[in-house]
Amino acid sequence: MRDEVDSLVEAWACERSDLDLGPLEVFSRISRLARHLDLARRDAFTAHAVESWEFDVLAALRRAGAPYELSPGRLLRETLVTSGTMTNRVDRLAGRRLVERLPDPRDRRGVLVRLTPEGKATVDGAFGALLEAEAELIAALPVDDQTALASLLRTLLVPFSTSEA
Repeated sequence: MRDEVDSLVEAWACERSDLDLGPLEVFSRISRLARHLDLARRDAFTAHAVESWEFDVLAALRRAGAPYELSPGRLLRETLVTSGTMTNRVDRLAGRRLVERLPDPRDRRGVLVRLTPEGKATVDGAFGALLEAEAELIAALPVDDQTALASLLRTLLVPFSTSEA
């Protein structure tokens, strides 16, 4: 079985036989898969009338568990955006009635951002569609190979991790 990366690597091998092309074989495939994943995500989110950035915020709230609320600071850490960007995103999501702002009972000056029932239904639908699309992308691999691949990719990503796993 061959793919387009095989041809690309062969061409480089003819031109630059002095280089180790192993990384190119891995990362060119990852890059191409990322493009297919981006398209699948876009389609899944479009079907549920959300943008990728909206999904990121709604998903962070959904993962928080009932009552599906987080402080703006926690949302910043979950989504890795700036304070100004988050304020704009929450404003837009609140305008669509997918989230609401509530006073923080632990801090008179603070607010909490809470997922509304409509927001919960939206993110749940989009997440289900995303998982279906991702399952199609990886269906060619047996489950054991999927598990092994996830482990290998984790090994590559750990040095870049910003969370406290």
